[in-house]
Amino acid sequence: MTQQKVQIGFLIYPDVVQLDVMAAYQVLSFPPATQTHLIWKTPDPIISNEGLIITPTTTLEYCPTLDVICVPGGGIGQVNVIKDAEILVFLAKQGETAQYITSVCTGSLILAAAGLLTGYQATCHWAFREQLAMLGVDVANQRVVVDRNRITGAGVTSGIDFGLTLINLLFGEEMAKLTQLMLEYHPKPPFNAGTPETAGDATTQQLLQFGKPLVDAFLAQTQEIASKKF
Repeated sequence: MTQQKVQIGFLIYPDVVQLDVMAAYQVLSFPPATQTHLIWKTPDPIISNEGLIITPTTTLEYCPTLDVICVPGGGIGQVNVIKDAEILVFLAKQGETAQYITSVCTGSLILAAAGLLTGYQATCHWAFREQLAMLGVDVANQRVVVDRNRITGAGVTSGIDFGLTLINLLFGEEMAKLTQLMLEYHPKPPFNAGTPETAGDATTQQLLQFGKPLVDAFLAQTQEIASKKF
């Protein structure tokens, strides 16, 4: 008898951060026992925050029952997604039966808006941790946080670590190691500036100023949701 594959679905949407999706997608598509899906409202291609075209493989309506639901973060377009009732209902419904409910980067804000992180510890991109806490989440300063069946990754590149963590939970350490080896994931970045603590205050403040329009837009939407739910 053919073993049924683990169904893993990534919510994608206009202005999604493509590496939030693809880092984890690359990792999780390696085990032969997984089937990955890219989910949106329609089958029409969407444009990522970086200008890349991504084509959904299924829609909210026709998405199979998922074993793993993963929500990536996005640019300014995420402001619309986090308040979209159709998407939040879809996530809540899939969350009723999914083995793991997960996110990368600011995708955890969307999960929180859907009520799926209440009472759980989670993480997100460092610049948005205070906003995640506003949505009733116990926020941890960790690259990957596992709390029961909730698994959340921090900023963009954490999708690789998140994916390996999930493979370990689904298929065991040996498959996770095989995947890491296949990816030749042995990071040695040329600079030690991947967190505010290592980058220093000057660089951190420069980036925050650069991203202020996005942070402010997210904050306004988060405050609105928090005032109604939390």
